[in-house]
Amino acid sequence: MERAKVIKEDLFEQDTHFLAVYVEAKNSVMIMLSEREDRLGTMAIAVPKFKELGSVTSSVLLGDRNVITARMFAEYVASKKGKIAMVSVYLEKVGEMQAQAFFMHLIDKLIKSDIPKEPTAI
Repeated sequence: MERAKVIKEDLFEQDTHFLAVYVEAKNSVMIMLSEREDRLGTMAIAVPKFKELGSVTSSVLLGDRNVITARMFAEYVASKKGKIAMVSVYLEKVGEMQAQAFFMHLIDKLIKSDIPKEPTAI
């Protein structure tokens, strides 16, 4: 039985520290996106529809701030990974629209770092 993968990434932009914690299990992915410190924020869940490629259903589970960003990223991750995706977004001072570009960069970095490396021939 394989355990969940946990990856942490961060980015410093415009005098602000943006953080991401990525947890991937066999059937799901959870990402916490936050400003300044790791915190749980508005959480959305997205479920891919396996018979209809590209279709995703999403809903907000917790919170009312940053709803658009949480749903958008949950849907993005679910469609990329083909798994249930939960994304939490916590922002203090930075606006939601401004933070989206930084969080997208972190998500793409996490997804790329999750790709298994090809074994090298000896």
